[in-house]
Amino acid sequence: MSEILLVGINARYTHSAIGLRYLKANLKELQKDAEILEFVIGENAQSIAEQILLKEPEIVGIGVYIWNAIDVKNVIEVIKKVSPSTKIILGGPEVSHQPFRVDFSDSDYIVQGEGEESFYELCKDILDGVAISNRVIPAKIPKLKELQLPYELYTQSDIDNRYIYVEASRGCPFECEFCLSAIDERVRLFDIEKVLSSFETLWSRGARDFKFIDRTFNLNIKIANQIIDFFLEKDEQYSLHFEVIPDNFPQRLKDKIKKFPTHSLQLEIGIQTLNSDILHNINRVMDLKKVQENIKFLEDETNAHMHLDLIVGLPGETLESFAINLNRLKKMTNSEIQIGILKKLSGTTLSRHDEQHKMLYSNIPPYDILSNKDLSFIQIQKMKRFARFWDLLHNSGNFYSSISLLYKDGDVFRGFYDFSEWIFKQTASTWKISLNRMSELLFNYLVDVLKEDKNEVAEAILQDIIKVGGRSIPAHITKNAISDTKLNRTANSKKRKRQELRKN
Repeated sequence: MSEILLVGINARYTHSAIGLRYLKANLKELQKDAEILEFVIGENAQSIAEQILLKEPEIVGIGVYIWNAIDVKNVIEVIKKVSPSTKIILGGPEVSHQPFRVDFSDSDYIVQGEGEESFYELCKDILDGVAISNRVIPAKIPKLKELQLPYELYTQSDIDNRYIYVEASRGCPFECEFCLSAIDERVRLFDIEKVLSSFETLWSRGARDFKFIDRTFNLNIKIANQIIDFFLEKDEQYSLHFEVIPDNFPQRLKDKIKKFPTHSLQLEIGIQTLNSDILHNINRVMDLKKVQENIKFLEDETNAHMHLDLIVGLPGETLESFAINLNRLKKMTNSEIQIGILKKLSGTTLSRHDEQHKMLYSNIPPYDILSNKDLSFIQIQKMKRFARFWDLLHNSGNFYSSISLLYKDGDVFRGFYDFSEWIFKQTASTWKISLNRMSELLFNYLVDVLKEDKNEVAEAILQDIIKVGGRSIPAHITKNAISDTKLNRTANSKKRKRQELRKN
């Protein structure tokens, strides 16, 4: 039985809660009486509560995020009804800023901010019977170089089955109004020697997939180069994920990135908008000329897999402006372009635009925009469907080449927008559409609506099937494809990850 139970409700089984591991690593003498228990969103609240209470903890600490807020609410409601003496402490981004838009009143305490030190002190006071006057406790900002690193708390099962999250820094230097990182402490660094030593231990235990959660990995080029050198010296296959600043790639960093082998490096690049007026409007600083140069470099001269973000609904951005953004970005890169819908998170300064731009948001997680003066509710709904279908067809890689037939004139946005509208009319859904059904929809639209040659369309879709591998060939493709030899090759094709598709 554990006096302290640290609970994570993750978005997927393959995710791991690094925040809980930091808390446990810094519990000092209490660490021996603490345990981590992880679940996945969507699990039954009563079942989760049962597994928690079977441990008979005095304290339950739960990390709360935008994706699990409702699940957490439901779980703590059950716990407090059947075991009211169990003390529940919440922490994490979703409770670190007010107003709370989910009711967490069943919790006993809330720690706001980086909680390693404050969580330990609170647990110690509870276990010692010390009277605690405040329910909401602003966390002390820890000195990162003095924190105990959590990486030894990744189990062998974690290493074998989950993403290993790591970091070399915290904070962000920018003040983008839609992002919680804008109100964080300025960038602070961990002791890089300790970090690299921990990575070496993880590597020796078999870890090969490292996801860095640093908000601005390439802000400090010296530290970035040290980390990159660590991995470039390895002669086994591995996978790295960094979130990078798009306009900060000095030549020395470029030279190193060019050395990464195929399929080893993924870069998440927050573009959000290419409209300079909108950038200024949301207090986002970005050199657009350098952004374009760096994306071209990454696209043409490296093996890096890029994941770039655009946001629908930014204050002042019209649908026409967003269309220009997507068309420009698509000309720069063949990589994934994630189309997100603006969210208003508690703690951000987006609210200053509410009156001028008539911004309306949902109060239900993920707090996405409903409408503004430039985009109606109906338009936002259509763009949510656009984003979903874009992810299924473009970002998945399953139809990467054949969907280019939708926008042969170069207007990517209009071509795909019309197609997404047509799909929804056929299916009345954005979910549970099989690959075979999607290929049939794409084939029918290209042939029946755009009047493309059916043999050429079938051949294009077939090439995508061959490239991805591991997929059956739908009857409408078999019937209309030109080459039988390619059909035979497909049967033995191995399914490939989408990160592999765009560099071949």
